[in-house]
Amino acid sequence: MKYALLFCSPAGGEEHSPAQHAADPRYAAYFQEVRAGRVTGGARLRPITDATTVRVRGDEVLLSDGPFAETKEYLAGIAFIDVADLDEAIALAARHPAASDGGCVEVRPVWE
Repeated sequence: MKYALLFCSPAGGEEHSPAQHAADPRYAAYFQEVRAGRVTGGARLRPITDATTVRVRGDEVLLSDGPFAETKEYLAGIAFIDVADLDEAIALAARHPAASDGGCVEVRPVWE
């Protein structure tokens, strides 16, 4: 089954670059484990300060800086995985450092 893992970081927390994550042994170990054929794509997202939200109301395009809503956590990255079932997806999500660093990992099935 295919799932999306949505990695959320605490709002106001320290933002880490992909290079910093690569240098962190917890992230390096996690990435090495999950990339063993189960990750089919994904990306680390830029900080919420770089986000632009687009809304259309009638004929008017409205832009605002930042994420779509104020939250305690923000979407920091996404990975697509191909695993046997929800239990395996949850096990992978639980081992991601974001899940224990004050953030969370949302597991969501992908339409096929």
